[in-house]
Amino acid sequence: MASRTSPVLDTRALNRATLARQLLLSRAEMSPEDAVAHLLGLQAQNVKPPYFQLHARLARFRPEALGRLMEERKVVRMVTMRSTIHTHTVRDALVLRPLVQGARDREVNYFRKGLAGVDLERLARRARAFVEAEPRTMGEIREDLLLEWPSADPQSLAVAARCLLPLVQVTPRGVWGRSGQVRLTTVEAWVGEAPQERAGESIDDVVLRYLGAFGPASVKDMQTWAGLTRLREAFERLRPRLVTFRDENGVELFDLPDAPRPDADTPAPPRFLPEFDNLLLSHADRSRVIPAEAKGRSWTGNQAHCTLLVDGFLAGLWRIDDTGGRPNLTVELFGTPTRARKDEIAAEGEALLAGMGGAPGPVRFGSIHG
Repeated sequence: MASRTSPVLDTRALNRATLARQLLLSRAEMSPEDAVAHLLGLQAQNVKPPYFQLHARLARFRPEALGRLMEERKVVRMVTMRSTIHTHTVRDALVLRPLVQGARDREVNYFRKGLAGVDLERLARRARAFVEAEPRTMGEIREDLLLEWPSADPQSLAVAARCLLPLVQVTPRGVWGRSGQVRLTTVEAWVGEAPQERAGESIDDVVLRYLGAFGPASVKDMQTWAGLTRLREAFERLRPRLVTFRDENGVELFDLPDAPRPDADTPAPPRFLPEFDNLLLSHADRSRVIPAEAKGRSWTGNQAHCTLLVDGFLAGLWRIDDTGGRPNLTVELFGTPTRARKDEIAAEGEALLAGMGGAPGPVRFGSIHG
């Protein structure tokens, strides 16, 4: 619990501070590679979301720029935080994957029943040699491991390889406008560097960077983002270098002294975010972005929807389809905005279509399920 002398940041103040760190109050004059690094990666469970995330955050962004970084092997797609696929700079891939390896090791333990009799070190060596010979599909990895452990559970073997090795999805998978199977090799084989060559960034450094991208934040917030536990010690080591606040529930929040904390009344323009945007996933308490009345509305079953921010908060969903041979945007609003606000949303939607799909169709307001 924070000291009662720590200033209180209400929900709108937290919202504006977080949006500023996330480059969502105004589009940044920043290169895509620098933005991926600043944000500590982009959620990339699906192929297109990283491109939409950068369109919402960067001035004059074109999807080809991120695709080119992938083809040049300057950014990669790999499993890191929360056991989910992220797009990272090569530097962060080499720094962040070792930091979350303990969580990946624990994930393997959930599958131990299907790995009876399997020597995990031997499995890791065999799988590494197999994928470093040439990129492989997960099915190919599974079949190769079954040659040595035919009585093991196939899925468990594949999960173990994915968790034990720092595997990246190689191009053309993930490149804008192209397609391809998921083929995997190690990050070292793909970029030609070993983790020790980029060593030097500690968990303390990552805490500082997390606060720079997602703060002000609690220890539990960062643990939610990373999918890790026991980060309190790192925050305590850094306490002399940080400032502290309280939220409206009295929870202690840490922050960088010079990080932006705009006035709570700072305008926040509409922004279209893709499914799984880290803005909505990287805090234990998500009320700074998701109001109580919108909680749970960005999901249907296990399907995540693309989300719309209005005045900085989740206020609707959206979908793009190609009906009639050109991209059309459907926006489903949770409330009834003013005409001026609706015009702002439509203008932002038109900019999204123009920036990401060429000649756009109309922006339509209605149900995304219609």
